[in-house]
Amino acid sequence: MSKLTHLDETGAATMVDVSEKPITHRSAIAGAKVVMRAETLAAIKAGNVKKGDVLGTARIAGIMAAKRTHELIPMCHPLLITKVAVDFEYEEDGIAIRTLVKCQGQTGVEMEALTAASVAALTIYDMAKALEKTMRIENVRLLYKSGGKSGEFHADP
Repeated sequence: MSKLTHLDETGAATMVDVSEKPITHRSAIAGAKVVMRAETLAAIKAGNVKKGDVLGTARIAGIMAAKRTHELIPMCHPLLITKVAVDFEYEEDGIAIRTLVKCQGQTGVEMEALTAASVAALTIYDMAKALEKTMRIENVRLLYKSGGKSGEFHADP
């Protein structure tokens, strides 16, 4: 069994010391999906949502969330993020979200990419909830990561 890195020798929660780790290029891609009725999807596509530009607002929310991940997840390090992208794809039953986060650092950006995808999905829900309260946020997951000692990770399709 491997040692848990966020616990010290007494079992207390601690932030991992990354000061001795080399600075490398880090990137992560995460995904999520907001499942909704066809009518809700059509309204978003047409720009007929009273709160305004759903995907534009969700994109900004995802970018902001990535930059503030260390404020939300207790053991995350504040990072100098060099790139955040939040993209959307209309699907038959909803909207797929894909986020990309990059940095040059001593720890990865997986949590930042996952946070961006999650908050973008929550924002879509918030913007369109007057149309449909039964929307579902699904499949929030890490799709890819690179950099650091563990190298590359590719999620199964």
